[in-house]
Amino acid sequence: MTTIEPLDVLAIFAHPDDAELLCGGTLAASADRGRRVGLVDLTRGETASRGTPERRAEESQAAARILGAVHRECLGLPDAGLEDTPEARLVVARALRRLRPRVVITHALTGRHPDHATAATLVRHAVFVAGLRMLAPDLPIHRPDKVLHAIGFRDDAPAPTFVVDISETFERKLAAIAAYRSQFDGLVQAGEVYPNGEPLADIVRHQAAHHGARIRRRYGEPFFTTETMRVEDVASLDVPTF
Repeated sequence: MTTIEPLDVLAIFAHPDDAELLCGGTLAASADRGRRVGLVDLTRGETASRGTPERRAEESQAAARILGAVHRECLGLPDAGLEDTPEARLVVARALRRLRPRVVITHALTGRHPDHATAATLVRHAVFVAGLRMLAPDLPIHRPDKVLHAIGFRDDAPAPTFVVDISETFERKLAAIAAYRSQFDGLVQAGEVYPNGEPLADIVRHQAAHHGARIRRRYGEPFFTTETMRVEDVASLDVPTF
């Protein structure tokens, strides 16, 4: 069993490159603040129309380095066949116990690819069962404090609970996406990104600018939580109304 120092932020997404597209700027910003950031890919992306799983694995490690992550691994669940089963929950729960993150980021609860919405539910359930003492007693229990859903590019998602300012890390987000040359070179869509005739990087930039404007910043990434966020000092709220 491989264990590492506990992570602060762990992105768990269905396929290599999903995290980069949906929360790459946030991961880089967290790493820049000294947080220990990791990524877990649930599948190898073996049903992708381009490239190979082996090439994609190499690209995913390069992308992780660009973002400043300290750890990345793949759990090897079936691509285009993810299911929220007790067996799959246990696989993810064991990873959570090994990596011991405080915050988990995953997909929106709806998704273009069937694996995406399934991954969101699977991760939520795995976070819960990772705290059950009688499940897999060979590993100490650990239940992360927070599950965040990255809702970028989803028109059917609820309003963001908050938006992270990624103005300083947006170009690194693009560089991490560009690391997946086998997947994205010459493409105008990817994952949750619908095509509009522009290059993929331009669509990502426009979306980030839209969400950045919501918080009066250049670039942003939106997130949703099922629980209400707490504010202790209303005088500290910093997004102007007008």
